[in-house]
Amino acid sequence: MLRGFATVSFYAADMHAAREWYTELLGLEPYFAVPNADNPAYLEWRFGDFQCELGIINAKYATHPVGNGPAGAVMQWHVDDLEGELERLLSLGATLLEAITERGDTGFRTALVVDPFGNIIGIMNNPHYLQILADLKS
Repeated sequence: MLRGFATVSFYAADMHAAREWYTELLGLEPYFAVPNADNPAYLEWRFGDFQCELGIINAKYATHPVGNGPAGAVMQWHVDDLEGELERLLSLGATLLEAITERGDTGFRTALVVDPFGNIIGIMNNPHYLQILADLKS
C-alpha cells in the first residue's frame, strides 16, 4: 500500500547550478551529497512540515532520455501563498507552464513551473493537506 510521499527525484545536467538554485528556493543547503559536496552525483534536501525529501540526480544517470524541455512526473507541493510562491519561483528563473488554475469550487488551486533544468514543479493550495496537518497537531 502506498503510505505517502517519501522522496521526489529530479534530474539536472549541471549539478552545481541545481544545488545553487534549489538551495535558494528551499532556503537551506542539501544535507546529503554523493560522492561528495564538491562533485555531487546526487544531492538531497529535507524540508517542510513532514521533512519531505527532494533529490537531484546527475542527468547522466537517468534511466530515460533527459532533455531541455519540461519532463517528468508532477509532484504538487502545498503552499500557503500560491500567488506569492509562483512569483518567487518565476523570479528565481523558473518558467511558467500552467498559470494558477481553480480546480472546482473546493479550494484546490494549482500552478506549474519548469525549473532551469527541465523539471516540472507543481504548487497548490490544498485544503486536505492543511486538515491533515491540523489533525496531527491536535
